Amino acid sequence: MSRHSHAAGREHDTVRAGAQDDAGAQDNAGAQDDARVQDHVTPRDGAAGQGRPAGQSRRSFLTYLVAAPTLALVTRAGADALAPHPAHAVVPSLPAIADLIDLGDLFILAGAPTSALLALAVEADGTIRFRLPREEVGQGLTTAVAMLVAEELDAPLADVRVELDDARPELLFNQLTGSSNSIRSLYGPVRQCAATARARLVAAAARRWGLSAGSLTTANGAVRATDGRTADYGSLAAAAADPGLIVLGATPKKTAKHTLVGRPTSRVDARAMVTGAQRYTLDLDVPGAKPCVVRRPPTLGGTVRTVTNLAAVRAMPGVLHVVTVPTGVAVVAETFGQAITAKSALQVTWGPGLADQLSDTQIRAKLRAATPPLLVPPLLTPYVDAEFDFAFVSHAPMETNSAIADVRDDRAEIWSGLKSPIVARETIAADLGLPLDKVKVHVVQAGGSFGRRLFFDAALEAARVSKACRRPVRLMWTRVDDTRHGRMRPATHHKIRATHLLGEVLSFEHRVAAAETDFRHGLGEIITATAASLPLGIGNATLAQTLFLTTVKSPYHFGLTTQALTEVPTGIPTGSWRSVYSANTRGAEEIVVDELAARTGRDPYRFRRTFLKTDAQRAVLDKVATEGEWGRPMEAGCAQGIAFHEEYKSRTACLVEIDTRDPEHVRVTKAVIAVDVGLPVNPRGLEAQMIGGLTDAISTTLRAGLHLDKGLPLEGSYSQFHWAQQRDTPRDVRVFVLPATGEEPGGAGELGVPAAVGAIANAWARATGSKPRSFPLDFDVDFTPYPR
Repeated sequence: MSRHSHAAGREHDTVRAGAQDDAGAQDNAGAQDDARVQDHVTPRDGAAGQGRPAGQSRRSFLTYLVAAPTLALVTRAGADALAPHPAHAVVPSLPAIADLIDLGDLFILAGAPTSALLALAVEADGTIRFRLPREEVGQGLTTAVAMLVAEELDAPLADVRVELDDARPELLFNQLTGSSNSIRSLYGPVRQCAATARARLVAAAARRWGLSAGSLTTANGAVRATDGRTADYGSLAAAAADPGLIVLGATPKKTAKHTLVGRPTSRVDARAMVTGAQRYTLDLDVPGAKPCVVRRPPTLGGTVRTVTNLAAVRAMPGVLHVVTVPTGVAVVAETFGQAITAKSALQVTWGPGLADQLSDTQIRAKLRAATPPLLVPPLLTPYVDAEFDFAFVSHAPMETNSAIADVRDDRAEIWSGLKSPIVARETIAADLGLPLDKVKVHVVQAGGSFGRRLFFDAALEAARVSKACRRPVRLMWTRVDDTRHGRMRPATHHKIRATHLLGEVLSFEHRVAAAETDFRHGLGEIITATAASLPLGIGNATLAQTLFLTTVKSPYHFGLTTQALTEVPTGIPTGSWRSVYSANTRGAEEIVVDELAARTGRDPYRFRRTFLKTDAQRAVLDKVATEGEWGRPMEAGCAQGIAFHEEYKSRTACLVEIDTRDPEHVRVTKAVIAVDVGLPVNPRGLEAQMIGGLTDAISTTLRAGLHLDKGLPLEGSYSQFHWAQQRDTPRDVRVFVLPATGEEPGGAGELGVPAAVGAIANAWARATGSKPRSFPLDFDVDFTPYPR
């Protein structure tokens, strides 16, 4: 969750001006840049160094000094493709494409040319400001980045301010938040930027005191000499910004030297969040912005034909404007209560949408029909066949879609929680008919996303309403709007066949048919930009196939292994949901792994351990089995389940215990999770990520889904979309973050869901003696839907 203060924008002027000036100079005059380059930063070890796993990326950096009154820097980063780890088994499987290059690698490659635009400033009062070109939506990103800055600068964490950057088109592919990539892509550049700032501060102190820079040290936000003299960073900021300052170079600390990174650290915004001081989009003080809500159609994508009582609604108390926009009829009023009352009173004749006749039965039939046939016939070989269905799911963030827009004849300004602000700015400018440089988009910390805020529907809608009303508006989607008309995780159908003989798995085929996912938020451009770098055959794949193949892989040696996706256009608004394809795909696979173990007379934990490809994978599996007391006796109707997942250079295992004795209230009573992300920056943040993934999995596996009925979900609130509540979550949850196993961090945001889905489903199967095949498992319509 999060908010960004309107007034705070004024506090950022010095930092933003420095970064933007430097960006302009780089675009227009390379020679002018060269005159300002004072630091050449030596690249990190080219070969795999001590503690670096084989195949890990190498990076080199070039740091530029920004002309500014106090120290301000930007850094540039480049990255290699990653190589697979070798592995061996009786019937080995070839490396999957995601073993060779994953979606996070594509993000790093695409963003490398513009990573020079990271900006850090040390101000005269000692405050250290870092402009973050990513979105904070509650994942703890600002805390982790602040830790990296404080670590490299040897400064107190309390002195560091991480502030979200406005939409900046010059960043190209380097301002999109998704695919568990923020820390992966920023880890090197942020550290290098901060290390260079430290080197300049040391050089400034050395010149002031007439000492060698090598004789000075830094600690607690100050430079220290051996004779006892100290100078705090604020007092050195102006001198450190001198372009004539001679600096020999700067290298980030080795992992072994870290004193803050790797230590569990509470969120920097935690107090503000729990006390209500944290400000979100609708809390911002934008002069003249009036509340706005939209009456939406009774089917997805429906259009407005006529409003039969327009004059009467305009005359209602507090109503200021009633305007038609492509998504419905907007009401602007003095208060949200007045706007909602007027919206409900509207009498609208609606045109058809794109999916008016579609309901769950039709969707499932479409997906089943589109699923390609399996290629490997069982012949005389024993086999396991399974088919699975997963329902549509809402993102359901705590903060609904919201935005503030102030559109004038010659300019526009937008405030919203945005994970793809560059595409948002471009789209809004085109829609309003304004030049791009006349549209300013402010990124505001947001109250949850889970993929939802990759799309900017509220920002575009608010801009359209503001233009029509010729005044600033404060637009809010109601909870019913957000649940029914928001984008959904696509429904999917899965067909899996695994053949086995004499205790070995010979083949594993997985065919997925999914409602088409909308990726028109920047991911498509990233894939296109890096297509030439992809392995042979991938560069020519469709966008969805590329995303699927660079995220989904099997961690097991199961012989001939194939995974394929077919997407089905439906007209239903969809979007990436946490773990995108992996939650359903790998969740289903982990269920089949349990069934393979049973068919071959093996224990599910031991079976997995045998076929996993690497020792690192087995380490997290062993950890949960030991800590969770795998195999302990359970009462009838209760059982344990276990599962494993690997993605984005990270791996996790999950063990749960479930109680199904009350069929009306099936509960996960205990969970043990182990996670290895290579280099953990903030273990406490990782714990939160994994617990969040567990909660998502409990919800969507047991009860939470959307019933599509004649072109509209029936669910309209948390009381109907059965997300896990406190009573549904286990009281006993333990997360074990493994010590660093590499020199760089892997991804974590997506990691926690798939293994938990598999573990919960497997526990349910063992407790009930039934095979789980349709999710959520309890999917009754036990509520009266809101009127359309």
